[in-house]
Amino acid sequence: MSAMREDVTFESNGNRLLGHVFLPEELAAGKTVPAVVVVGPASSTKGQVPTVYAERLTALGYVALAFDHSTYGESEGTPRYDEDPFVKVEDVKNAVTFLTTRPEVDTDRIATVGVCAGGGYAPAAAVADRRIKAVATASGLPDLRATIMAAGDWRAIMSAAAGARQQYAATGRATHVPFLADGQLDPWRENGKKFYLTDRNQDPNWRNQTLLWSYDKMIQFSALDTAELLAPTPLLVIAGDRAETLAQAEAMYAKANEPKELLLLEGGTHFDLYDRPEYVAPAVAKIDEFFKKHL
Repeated sequence: MSAMREDVTFESNGNRLLGHVFLPEELAAGKTVPAVVVVGPASSTKGQVPTVYAERLTALGYVALAFDHSTYGESEGTPRYDEDPFVKVEDVKNAVTFLTTRPEVDTDRIATVGVCAGGGYAPAAAVADRRIKAVATASGLPDLRATIMAAGDWRAIMSAAAGARQQYAATGRATHVPFLADGQLDPWRENGKKFYLTDRNQDPNWRNQTLLWSYDKMIQFSALDTAELLAPTPLLVIAGDRAETLAQAEAMYAKANEPKELLLLEGGTHFDLYDRPEYVAPAVAKIDEFFKKHL
């Protein structure tokens, strides 16, 4: 089944967000089908991982929405490149609202797929928004608090963030830091560069930047805090068994109540599930099976 892409806009938190709706080409007039909001990794834009998953899901008969979050890509919002988990969760809810206005969408069968940090934002949104009937995550990084605290002296990071806020108030100049900086030699970030800084990154609107005071918001966010509240909305957790973030994915699964499922893909690392066909294909096949069961 092939897909048609439609450029769309919707409102979130006073910002105009831009996205792509992917529609099954053979969709019969008057027929409604299930829909999926695809939520990408931290810093991501719609043409990267969200489109990879949206296109494959549409080929299976879903309406799929990939979009730029507030302050990212072609969407509105300032200061730019603000990785604010709480705003992104609201963006997901507003994306669901947008899908409910589409005549092709069965509004009782809307789901979310979250990848990396989106694997925290998607379930966090679904805890509060029961219009979301099922959640799937791939290479989930739901615990941003733990991620930042493991990165070094988190108190120094918070101090720098506070200084950046002061500078912005005084001068109107926002301070950004690289999302992937030179000198980061740990395997996870080096593998990240092999995605974001190569031709695997298909979106020219992506920028290697993060607003510095995003970090004092990210440290307040962990989807593990509310994971046990997600049920009875079903949760599927998918990760590579060699993923650098496997412990976080397994923690999300452990915290959630039934109904839930866990799938580990043999040999997969964190970034393999972003775009490598040998990992994305079985992940999407499992997502389809899970959604057909629960939607």
